Parts: sequence; structure tokens; C-alpha cells
Amino acid sequence: MLSLTSAASGYSATSTSSFKKGNSLREKLAEMETFRDILCRQVDTLQKYFDTCADVSKDELQRDKVVEDDEDDFPTTRPDGEFLHNNNGSKEKLFPSLSPKGINGIDFKGEAITFKATTAGILATLSHCIDLMVKREDSWQKRLDKEMEKRRRVEEAYKTAMTELKKKSHFGGPDYEEGPNSLINEDEFFDAVEAALDRQDKIEEQSQAEKCRIHRSSPVPTGDAYSIIGTHRFAPKPHSSSPSVSSVELVSASDDVHRFSAQVEEMVQNHMTYSLQDMGGDANWQLVVEEGEMKVYRREVEENGIVLDPLKATHSVKGVTGHEVCHYFWDTDVRNDWETTIENFNVVETLSDNAVIVYQTHKRVWPASQRDVLYLSAIRKILANNENDPDTWLVCNFSVDHDNAPPTNRCVRAKINIAMICQTLVSPPEGDKEISRDNILCKITYVANVNPGGWAPASVLRAVAKREYPKFLKRFTSYVQEKTSGKPILF
Repeated sequence: MLSLTSAASGYSATSTSSFKKGNSLREKLAEMETFRDILCRQVDTLQKYFDTCADVSKDELQRDKVVEDDEDDFPTTRPDGEFLHNNNGSKEKLFPSLSPKGINGIDFKGEAITFKATTAGILATLSHCIDLMVKREDSWQKRLDKEMEKRRRVEEAYKTAMTELKKKSHFGGPDYEEGPNSLINEDEFFDAVEAALDRQDKIEEQSQAEKCRIHRSSPVPTGDAYSIIGTHRFAPKPHSSSPSVSSVELVSASDDVHRFSAQVEEMVQNHMTYSLQDMGGDANWQLVVEEGEMKVYRREVEENGIVLDPLKATHSVKGVTGHEVCHYFWDTDVRNDWETTIENFNVVETLSDNAVIVYQTHKRVWPASQRDVLYLSAIRKILANNENDPDTWLVCNFSVDHDNAPPTNRCVRAKINIAMICQTLVSPPEGDKEISRDNILCKITYVANVNPGGWAPASVLRAVAKREYPKFLKRFTSYVQEKTSGKPILF
């Protein structure tokens, strides 16, 4: 028993010393396993002792009952307290004193001391385990706090670096520009494009404000290109009596003959046939923007990963005619007055009075590559089939090839097929008053099929188109209203 007690005490001492030395939790669990084995053996021993005691108590009760029964029949008492009832009268112990062998072999006091020492060792080891776990938890918490602080500093450094890089034109080199192996993701690409467009808009607003200031301080010139009504080559002429839309008459088309004439007539016919159709319940067209009279629709189309979304917009503008809108859209002399995305352009070839080939480069919006476009631009007046329908003015721009403007490595060549289609609605004035700009309304249908080429993300292209096309229509129509305000009406 002393040995067992010493062993339990030894475990406790070992636990304390091992804790001081910083032994691992695994060792503490091994100690508790040993304590468990010792405790199980002690419980078995104590249980055996209690079982034996219970048996002895049962035997004594049975003996007392037998003695009481015999004393009633043959009471005999001896000085030593033993009961004798022998027929021969010999002296003999009827029930010897019970001393079971099992009880004599167990030291209950020693077992109790050992049990107490074992349980104390278990509690001490449990306490040590808890201390170890608490210390380990504190250690991990400190490490986690350090890692979180490091991560916070790294994220702040990354954001600062990205902000600084976005201020520079290279943004880490060509690997971060538009391309198949670009290292910039779609979100960063979109953020950079949006930031560049915002900067361009701010510059344009400042430029327009400066122009307005100069215009207010300068004398207004007299005269206008449209002052002499009726002398312009597109002045109203007698209406055609064509019986159907399929036989649309092109004013001055017979005089407008050049090597691209067939393509121009085909484009005009297609736009008159398909572009003016009401979309109605066509589920392929999605309404993406609606601002007042302006509605912009889009049909999502991709080819080889390149966004080719056809776009169609309808708008109504008061105080201007379809002729005036199409003239300012077609005339290259005033192109820079309203087109803010062009870096430079030049007329590559003049095919006729109504058709030119134009090459233009657009301002780069980093990280997208710079785009250029080479296109033929033609203007037409298409007479209505009957007197109740309005005439139609149309400008169509579509990509062509020309030896004087071949594709270059500096820009990505975009392909376009665009049409500005306008009709003038006149509300008769009261009495004998002349028609004023308050009586006219221009219905505009603008269609654009653009293949941007390159490797720009689809989500970015769609987001930019949704943002820029409505802005262009509002800016251009406002420009036409401003330029024609107070001037004679050109039907």
C-alpha cells in the first residue's frame, strides 16, 4: 500500500515537474490514462471488500437467528458466552467466530488512502491540462492577432500601391494591359476603365465650360449655312409616288455613283427594312436604359469571346428636323464639336458630295488598347410613299478597307455598322402662323453594330456601352438643338 501511495504521489510530483518543464498535452493525457487504470483497480478492490463485508453481515444475522431458536428449546449459557447443546453434555463451540479470509487480506484504510491520492492526482493532472490548453489558446490567439495585423498592413500597402500605379500610364507594364495574358482581373479592368472615363468626362466638362465662357464674350457671327432655304442640295423636292417600301427612292442617288455605291444602297435598304421595325414584344431585345423619351435596347451576342451586342436606341427631340440632325452627324467639319471620344480623324477619300471614307482614332481608355476605325459615311434622303408619312433622313457608317489606311499594330481595328435614322413630325400651327421650331419634333432611331476586336472583358464592354451610348445621344441632340436655335428651319 505504501508502494502504491508512493506511486500516486510520484505521478503527482512528475506531473508538476513535467508541467514546469512544459511537457506537452499528450504526456498529460498519458498520465491521466495511467491514473485511470490505477483507479479502476482500486475500485475493484474496494468493491470486493464491500461485497465480503455484506456476506459476513448476512452470515451473522443468520447465526443470531439460529441461536435464538435453540435457546428457546435448550437454553444453556456458559461464562465465555458460547451456547452449548450437546446430547452427550460435551463442551463444544456451535458457531465459531467468523473471520473471512477475504476481509483479512484487504487493508481498507490503506485502500482508502490510495484512492484519495489517485483522485487527487487526476484532479491535479486535469488542472495542468487546462492550464496547458489555456496557454496554448493564448499563444494561438497572439499568433492570429499578429497574422491579422500583418494581413491588414499588406492589404493597405496593396491598395496604396494600386492607387499609385493607376495614376501612372504603365500600371506595372504591358502585362497589365488588355490582352489574352493580361494579369489584371475583370473588376480591376472595369475600375480602371471607369476611372479613365470619369477623368475624360471631367476634362470635357471643363472644356465645354470654357467654350461657353468664350462664346458669351464673343460677338455672334451673322449668316448661317442654312440661311438660304431651298438652295441646299437636300432641299425638299416633290414626293415620290412609289407604291411600296421595297422601291424606296434615294434622292440624288443617281448622281452619287462610285465604287462603293452598291454597298451603300444595300446598307440603306437593310436599315430601312429592319432598323425601323418596332421591337414590340421581341424577347431578344432587352431594355437597358430609359430616360424620358430615350430608350436604349440591347441584344446580347458573342462570337469567339468577343462582344458583338447589337444596340438600338429611340429618341424624340423637339425643335429640330431630321435633316438637321443627320447633317450634323454626317458633316466632318463639325465632328470635333460634339464627338468627345475621337483623338484625331481625317477624310481618306471623298467619294461624292454625299459619301466619304473616314479614318479616325479614338482616345485610349487605359487599360484597354486604343481603337481605330475606317468607315464609309453616306447621307441620304428617302422620300415617303405617301403624303401622310414623313420623309426619312439617314446616315449610314460601315467599315471598309482602303489602301491609304491599313491596320496598324498601334491600334486595334474595330468594325462598325451604324445608322442614324430621322423623321420629322410637324404639328400644324394655329391660324395662319408660320411653322416654328415649337411645331416640329424629330423622331430618332439609332442602331449600332460594333465589333470592338481585341481582348477586353465582355462585362466591361457591356457596362461601358450601357454608360456611353445614352450619354452620346443626349450630348449630340443637345448640340443640334443649340446649333439650330434661332435659325431658319431646314426641312
